[in-house]
Amino acid sequence: MPARLTPFYEAGSPVRELGERLAAGGHEAYLVGGTVRDAFLDLDLTGRDIDIATSARPDAVEAILGDWADTVWLAGRAFGTVGAVKAGRTFEVTTYRAEVYRPESRKPEVRYSDDILTDLSRRDFTVNAMALAIPEPAFLDPHDGAVDLATKVLRTPLSAEISFEDDPLRMLRAARFVAQLGLTPVPELLDAIRTLGHRMEIVSAERIRDELSKLLLADDPTAGLWLLCETALSDQFLPELNAMRLEQDPIHTHKDVLAHTIAVVRNTRPELLVRLAALFHDVGKPRTRSFEKGKGGVSFHHHEVVGARMTEERLKALRYPTDVVADVTQLVYLHLRIHTYAMGWTDKAVRRYVRDAGDLLDELNHLQRCDCTTRNPKRAAALARRMDDLERRIAELREQEELDAIRPPLDGRQVMDHLGVAPGRVVGDALEFLLDLRLDEGPMTEDEAFAHLDGWARERGLVG
Repeated sequence: MPARLTPFYEAGSPVRELGERLAAGGHEAYLVGGTVRDAFLDLDLTGRDIDIATSARPDAVEAILGDWADTVWLAGRAFGTVGAVKAGRTFEVTTYRAEVYRPESRKPEVRYSDDILTDLSRRDFTVNAMALAIPEPAFLDPHDGAVDLATKVLRTPLSAEISFEDDPLRMLRAARFVAQLGLTPVPELLDAIRTLGHRMEIVSAERIRDELSKLLLADDPTAGLWLLCETALSDQFLPELNAMRLEQDPIHTHKDVLAHTIAVVRNTRPELLVRLAALFHDVGKPRTRSFEKGKGGVSFHHHEVVGARMTEERLKALRYPTDVVADVTQLVYLHLRIHTYAMGWTDKAVRRYVRDAGDLLDELNHLQRCDCTTRNPKRAAALARRMDDLERRIAELREQEELDAIRPPLDGRQVMDHLGVAPGRVVGDALEFLLDLRLDEGPMTEDEAFAHLDGWARERGLVG
């Protein structure tokens, strides 16, 4: 038994207690899934959810947990899972099962099994089809998952076709495990993805979103993203990805946008906003590519504008939260700003940069640094110096003024009182003028602001 699991079997541990309660009711119970797999990898299990498979039906599980757990929830009960928290540990207790999809359905139809071996055979991959009995340990590995884990192989317990027909989302999960665990998929698995990729159409956008996010948050998502592209699985829910694999010719040469994109994703921190922004930052290039006559060059004018629109549409389709959609879209829209700094920025430009970035300033700076994938050391060093200079300028201006909270020097009430106008468009236009003035000229006194407001109002005939 892996050393990481030893505490689970000690007297008084919540895992052992639950195993004993299930056994007292005449039910089998096993630790399964990621808990067992990660213990074999000697990964820290502190704070991890505990997955348990049992012969008990959901009614019995709910009753057993009811007077033992600190909290019980039933959100997954329709699929055979009852959740609970005990002594700070989260448990998901699931009746032995096999999940199959109706061809037209987005939700799995659940059939319960009567033995652990059937349950393990219908799990996604062999490395997740190992089990340890509780309360007394007895190891089951009918599909040699431990061997596959040691030899870095990804395969399914039954045929890949059966596994992916049971739940098409497993094809996307394969990409995640390739990235997270460094596993190599067997040819049969890749062939099945190519054949059954269309089945992803019955999987809900929410499930796809959650699995894609987990893939992107792997330390290095590279291998998983390439698997999605090379099997064309991404075409089912993220067609923009393979669209960046632009054809090249001897005259109009440019770097492979798809390869560059995946490299940028790898470069970024494993945080969802910057990883999504890295994935989408050049998504507008295919639609904006043009060839420069007589120069043999390629340009992608305004691809950040087109890309931001495409990013928003795709993230909404994948049901990402509204704030995530807005933030990632803004990062894509702003990701080229650093290149306008090549000729130097005025204080005005730095203020506008900080204002436009808002709370995303750190993420934007990080994304722009990571966007440099050139093999030319001089170009890389030049971009690094440019970023260093910009960040130095931001720091200097922060010492001089409230750079992160730039607002008009007057508020709406002051504008209305001074001009003698009611709430309406004039007030909004005046505040916009004052904000532009603040960005252009820096801090000013109220008297100076009122003087500028008077001049603005006279030009518009608002005062005599």
